[in-house]
Amino acid sequence: MASGRVHAALLKPPSQSEEENNEEEKAWENFFAELESVDLTLGTTLRSIYDDQPNAHKRFMEKLDARIRNHDREIEKMCNFHHQGFVDAITELLKVRTDAEKLMGQVTDTNRRLQEAGKEVTVQTEEVICCRIQQRNMATTVEKLQLCLPVLEMYIKLKEQLESKRYYAALKTMEQLETVYIPRVSQYRFCQIMAENLPRLREEIKEISMSDLKDFLESIRKHSDKVGETAMRQAQQHKTFNSAVAKQASMGNYTKPVYSLNGRTHTHNGLMMDNSGDEDEADEEILTAQDLVDFSPVYRCLHIYTVLGDRETFENYYRKQRKKQARLVLQPQANMHETVEGYRRYFNQIVGFFVVEDHILHATQGLVTRAFTDELWNMALSKIIAVLRTHSSYCNDPDLVLELKNLIVIFADTLQGYGFPVNRLFDLLFEVRDQYNETLLKKWALVFREIFEMDNYSPIPVETEEEYKLVVSRFPFHDAEIEKQDFPKKLPMSQSVPQIYTQVKEFIYASLKFSESLHRSSTEIDDMLRKSTNLLLTRTLSSCLQNLIRKPHIGLTELVQIIINTTHLEQACRYLEEFITNITNVSPETVHTTRLYGLSTFKDARHAAEGEIYTKLNQKIDEFIQLADYEWGMVESDGRASGYLMDLINFLRSTFQVFTHLPNNNNDHASMSGKVAQTACMSACKHLSTSLMQMLLDTELKQISMGAIQQFNLDVIQCELFASSEPVPGFQGDTLQLAFIDLRQLLDLFMVWDWSTYLADYGQPTSKYLRVNPATALALLEKMKDTSKKNNIFSQFRKNDRDKQKLIETVVRQLRSLVNGMSS
Repeated sequence: MASGRVHAALLKPPSQSEEENNEEEKAWENFFAELESVDLTLGTTLRSIYDDQPNAHKRFMEKLDARIRNHDREIEKMCNFHHQGFVDAITELLKVRTDAEKLMGQVTDTNRRLQEAGKEVTVQTEEVICCRIQQRNMATTVEKLQLCLPVLEMYIKLKEQLESKRYYAALKTMEQLETVYIPRVSQYRFCQIMAENLPRLREEIKEISMSDLKDFLESIRKHSDKVGETAMRQAQQHKTFNSAVAKQASMGNYTKPVYSLNGRTHTHNGLMMDNSGDEDEADEEILTAQDLVDFSPVYRCLHIYTVLGDRETFENYYRKQRKKQARLVLQPQANMHETVEGYRRYFNQIVGFFVVEDHILHATQGLVTRAFTDELWNMALSKIIAVLRTHSSYCNDPDLVLELKNLIVIFADTLQGYGFPVNRLFDLLFEVRDQYNETLLKKWALVFREIFEMDNYSPIPVETEEEYKLVVSRFPFHDAEIEKQDFPKKLPMSQSVPQIYTQVKEFIYASLKFSESLHRSSTEIDDMLRKSTNLLLTRTLSSCLQNLIRKPHIGLTELVQIIINTTHLEQACRYLEEFITNITNVSPETVHTTRLYGLSTFKDARHAAEGEIYTKLNQKIDEFIQLADYEWGMVESDGRASGYLMDLINFLRSTFQVFTHLPNNNNDHASMSGKVAQTACMSACKHLSTSLMQMLLDTELKQISMGAIQQFNLDVIQCELFASSEPVPGFQGDTLQLAFIDLRQLLDLFMVWDWSTYLADYGQPTSKYLRVNPATALALLEKMKDTSKKNNIFSQFRKNDRDKQKLIETVVRQLRSLVNGMSS
């Protein structure tokens, strides 16, 4: 009813025309169509409804009610139209319900029976399905295992190689695993673990190989001594063998040898000798560096680092470590110079080091280069030379220096065989040779001193012809007159002469030993021998002779014997030159041949001995002079010479008798001993005269009496009598007495008191007192003048004394004028 009313109100608007109503109806129809539409938004439609006119809400509600009533009528019409069909369908459906329930029971029963019948089939079907799945899985597993088995086999192989320390093969296996096998099954976890584990295994291999290399370096450091010893022994055997071959070749009987040095060439079968031991030694297997040292760690490590692409790191590490070892090897022990074993160990270690490096150089490609070994050798050579210079300077034993030289030669020859330059070592040997000569000179200085100390400085007594031949075999002595004499007889020189000559020859032999194996010519060796012999004669022997001559216990007789000895040694120098010539086969006429300086050496020694004779005589004279005890104020002399002077003259006489009793059966000896005796006698007389003159003119002596002058005159007379008695034969006339002429004329002037003659003839060549110096006479006269003044109180009443005093004063004035005239 309400809807009808709404609809009626909408159809009959109260105050609008029919056209307007139609348009308004159409507008509302559009609004509702839009509202009922699903696609359009409600907000826009409602806004247009409310915005069009006033009272829009009221009108909208009215129109909406009318619209709802209209739809209700249509629904009702539609329901009324289909209601009967619906009722019929419900009726039929109720009829079918019973049949459906019956059919449902039949279907359920059928299904039950079917399920029971297919249960076994289902079970068997499930079993077949499971079997099919298992078969498929097994086939897949086998297929995958076939892919994985090579990987596992290679990994097991890798483990076995690592356990057996076949690291190079293990690296190759790793490379195959990474490049071939693992990529095929890389999706599996175990392969990923393998792939992740391989770099760690490589690092382990590097560490293990590096550890092996360190052990190898430590091993060769310990075994380098043995390697070097073997190499040096082989080099020495090689040298000995070549010398034997050369000797046999010179004899025309030799075989064709082929020698092996450290495995470089074929071994020889020995020389054709009767000594079976030498043949066995020749046939003995020769050891090489590879026989003594296992180099496999180096090769293995080199290959491993090469495969790992890190060869440069390995080379740098190896070279760095070897440089460090080289410095350690080159460091000598502090006491190396004390024994030859110290030097031998030092050389063995160095040779062993470079033999190993040479082997590495030739056995590997690029691990060490020739430039590297040359650098090491140059560094080592400088260090070796410095060490040898230092330590050889400490050597005082010539035998040790000689053994050192032999070691240096073998050391140089060994390394030269491996291609290392050794010229600087041979140059060093010349310095060592000088050191060797110095040690020889020191040794022979002791020998010479011992010979001189043991000598009795008396002629050699010869009882039999065998003794004479023995002496002559040791020393080149030839004297026809002595040979004619009957035994027993005496040779002029003392026992030290043949001993010195023999020791000089021994020195030459010792010096020659150093020249062996130096690869020097005979001329150079001859020159070295002569120079070293000259040093022995001019420095060592000369110094020993000079020291001997100056020794206090050497008396005049010994000095004379030394002069005779040096004369014979001087004559023997030409035999020493012949001795050197026979050794070196170098003619002395060869240009630049060094001569021996023995002549000057022995002449200097002889002159020194002569001078020492004169000095000792003068010293003895001074000792006697010091015993003089003159009473210078005596009134009269004792009438006889002083006791000290008589003792002195007796000493001189006995001394010169010893000179005259020296062997003079040889003209040279007679002339030599006579000359020495004459010179000594003249020197002694002059020294005695001078000493007596100095005694008179001593400044501490203030007064001299005439009695003292008379006593002094008696002593001078005894000196003149000694000189005129010819204590040494060979003086002509009064030559020896001239030594006292100054004293004689001075004493005669005072004894005779002949001042008028002296003053009148002064300066004349024919003056009787030509040797009297005015100053000397003035000094002595003033001493006598002082004596006169002292006694003046007693003699002033005696006319003669007063006249004498006046004369003295007059003479003193005249002498002073002469002295002043000489000084002006």
